[in-house]
Amino acid sequence: QGLLVESGGGLVQPGGSLRLSCVYSGFDFSNYPMSWYRQAPGKVRAFVGSITTDGANKKYADSVKHRFTISRDNAKNTVYLQMNNLKPEDTDMYYCVRGWTILDYWGQGTQVTVSS
Repeated sequence: QGLLVESGGGLVQPGGSLRLSCVYSGFDFSNYPMSWYRQAPGKVRAFVGSITTDGANKKYADSVKHRFTISRDNAKNTVYLQMNNLKPEDTDMYYCVRGWTILDYWGQGTQVTVSS
């Protein structure tokens, strides 16, 4: 059974940056595409970005395009989400997910709060 553990969330001012990390264990990480989603209380989880197994292809939600970058290090079983120029509307719980269209394992989430 796989396990995903996110870290790197916190409080940041508008315009600031954060880098989220997600460490994966239990399966061959390099065999799976990975995704990031986010969710605010009472709202549906929203797609943020996805990355293929080799990191060659990525997809982003329009709301984060050109501000967020997803990457991975298969040797470290880790996927990253670099978030720049953060806005208050980026405040959410961020989840690491195994998969691209089929999403099977979710992490516990890390909170990102953007506020002055």
